Amino acid sequence: MARTGRPRLRLLLLRYLVVALGYHKAYGSSAPKDRVVTVTEYQDAILTCKTPKQTPSSRLEWKKLGDDVSFVYYQQALKGDFKDRAEMRNFNIRIKNVTRNDAGKYRCEVSAPSEQGQNLEEDTVILEVLVAPAVPSCEVPTSALSGTVVELRCQDEEGNPAPEYTWFKDGVRLLGDAKPGLHNSNISYTVNTKSGTLQFNTVSKKDSGEYYCEARNSIGHRRCPGKRMQVEKNSFQKNSSAAQAPTMSENDFKHTKSFII
Repeated sequence: MARTGRPRLRLLLLRYLVVALGYHKAYGSSAPKDRVVTVTEYQDAILTCKTPKQTPSSRLEWKKLGDDVSFVYYQQALKGDFKDRAEMRNFNIRIKNVTRNDAGKYRCEVSAPSEQGQNLEEDTVILEVLVAPAVPSCEVPTSALSGTVVELRCQDEEGNPAPEYTWFKDGVRLLGDAKPGLHNSNISYTVNTKSGTLQFNTVSKKDSGEYYCEARNSIGHRRCPGKRMQVEKNSFQKNSSAAQAPTMSENDFKHTKSFII
């Protein structure tokens, strides 16, 4: 009897291990990625709460996460700024006239009584707000010395997604990268469309003109007012030109002296 009981005991232990390992596998799986809701600024957005258990007796809370967690919906009422421009649709929130300040991660928490106590389910969603660029700030020097390195800067801090930049001279768009050649009048410059810089490695008189920059993304575009840059010949070049002027030789001086006598 003892010998026949041992295989049965081993079988029971094996089944227990299989169940335990299966239980550990089910609850050790990675959590799903946060859902993303993308909306253009000043439009409406709907944040949905996708929890598996939602009953009339469930208690719902919405929170905005970050350095400081703030309530959006608590004790059956919208809170803060959302009180005047949002509405509840069952367990979901419709935010009207979304602004860039609304961007961030939100979490809904649904709790309901159960036989084991209070059951809590959570769901998170990321609100991404697309914003058109503002008028970019442009740095254009009013004067520059020929032969020197000159950099013009353009920057926008508001656009989302990050805008790309285009520079114009006297109303004509400058290409992304130009080098000396037959077709560009020996102009040498580089435009970085990501950082917004326009750099002349050796600026010349021909680069004088009115410059402005345009910031553009998928939502819109804005440009800064035009500013004039005047390129002047530097003193070193002037002195070099003066040094190259023809001088009177000693023989010429003697000849002139004898002519005067």
